[in-house]
Amino acid sequence: MRFTGGESRGRPIRGPKGRTLRPTSDRVREALFDILGSRVRDASFLDAYAGTGAVGLEALSRGARRAVFLERNRAALRLIDANLARAACSKGRSTILAGEVGLWLERLARRGESFQVIFLDPPYDTPVTRRLLEAAAGVLDREGILALEHAASRPPDLSDVRGLRPGRSYRYGDTALTVLWPADEGSGG
Repeated sequence: MRFTGGESRGRPIRGPKGRTLRPTSDRVREALFDILGSRVRDASFLDAYAGTGAVGLEALSRGARRAVFLERNRAALRLIDANLARAACSKGRSTILAGEVGLWLERLARRGESFQVIFLDPPYDTPVTRRLLEAAAGVLDREGILALEHAASRPPDLSDVRGLRPGRSYRYGDTALTVLWPADEGSGG
């Protein structure tokens, strides 16, 4: 794994040992940042189910103002910490929050936090629930974008999700990225 762009382009990112984590591939990360484009610069970026932290680190490398990493797996938390320590672009611009992603999203909403870009990458064998998406919508800036990574063969049910409206989906082999936007006020989802 390596940085695919920004000031750290080409530098290695420490990956997992074994099969407990499924990091977002370099190809999908590069495609994600092509989709996000200039929205990343100066953005507050949330990397939920952060794994190695590669996506949030990439956002920092590409000019995000700050990145918040949500993760509960202890091995992944150590990887995020190690990768942040190796990346000069992260100094003072990152926060790691350990614990259940859904609970952290709810806490962040209660604190009044918001993010211009949210990357949500739950384990492929875990269904993406309406509750999780609505919790993410609660911290998505009104002008923001949410990118959801999921198995291409198992697209999530995005009907009737309060606060979000689905956009385009992009397929990369077994992986898909689906873009979601804040729902227009009064649209009901």
